[in-house]
Amino acid sequence: MASTAALFSPLKVGSVTIRNRVAMSALTRNRALGTIPNDIMAEYYGQRAAGGVALIASEGTLVSRQGTEWPHAPGIWSKEQVNAWKKIVNTVHNNGAFIYAQLWHVGRVAHPDAPEQKLAGTPVYGPSAISARGGKFRHIPGLPGYVTPTAIDDPWKIIAEFKQAALNAKEAGFDGVELHGANGYLPHQFLDSTSNKRTDQWGGSIENRARFGLETLKVMIEVFGENVALKVNPSGGYNDVGMPLQETLDTYSYFLTESDKLGLAYITLSQTHPKPRFTGKKRSTVHDVIASYRHLIKDAKVFINAAVLPEEGAALIAEGKVDGVVIGFNWITHPDLVKRVQHGQPLDNIPDIKHLQAGKDDSALSVGYTDYPAAT
Repeated sequence: MASTAALFSPLKVGSVTIRNRVAMSALTRNRALGTIPNDIMAEYYGQRAAGGVALIASEGTLVSRQGTEWPHAPGIWSKEQVNAWKKIVNTVHNNGAFIYAQLWHVGRVAHPDAPEQKLAGTPVYGPSAISARGGKFRHIPGLPGYVTPTAIDDPWKIIAEFKQAALNAKEAGFDGVELHGANGYLPHQFLDSTSNKRTDQWGGSIENRARFGLETLKVMIEVFGENVALKVNPSGGYNDVGMPLQETLDTYSYFLTESDKLGLAYITLSQTHPKPRFTGKKRSTVHDVIASYRHLIKDAKVFINAAVLPEEGAALIAEGKVDGVVIGFNWITHPDLVKRVQHGQPLDNIPDIKHLQAGKDDSALSVGYTDYPAAT
């Protein structure tokens, strides 16, 4: 087995020092009934903190009520939600880890017939009136896909929602906030020229398309100072985004350079998403995100994410290519992942694919969630 020693040194991230270089990715698990975090979620996060994770990015946490494909995704716009998150944050802290709230707006990949969108009483918004291909809303009759959104009239209104969400995260005790700028959600939609055809200050040039993400980061920094992070997926693919290679390189070189100047705690570079296909072609613009962008990030810590095994992450850290690794799926199935790696034990739990997302029986939220065994 390749050495993993590089994973186990402390690292200063923002204003805190984390105990090792292994973070846990934001993972939507669809357990927050009525959008309110709950005790089973506190148990889930607490298990992984006890299992040795240094830093957790919460599952995508909605800044406002939206009709996503996950009816039980949590939010952080109400007092009840804030109070519920406090218990989760405290549980993570009591087990020696830190936790950032990943702030999330899905933009054009919501649906007007989803119950939460109806409750919101607002249209599905996007940078432009351009639909994403794909989607399957399993909780809506007929399993519809994505629709053509309403172009946002004033993006500052949405940016204000992110600031309020950051204020709420602060009240809940989170150690920081991470902007979900990846996977074809709203900041990504603004950045990508295939989903943003605006002709005002929010579209057209690279500088204009980057404006939404940069201004959103700035208001988050007003609340959390140096404890603000960014996740990006330059290769696109997911949720029907992605540009030609040179345009991708130019766009993300500018966006990441300018983001780094803001004094972020860390930037997570997510690697190519291999799955989405349209008209028989891969939607991702495949390229090496470390080689392409790492050298542009001078101050923020750099994490790598997506299909990264501990051994690979340790090698990248040892080579000075990244500062840490953000692991996703293996944290779902192994609540004691770090301890297993430390002791040379295999990551051999069998995934419960059927229950990755909450099933129809809302009384059995723990199944496929908190019932994965730790190694003995």
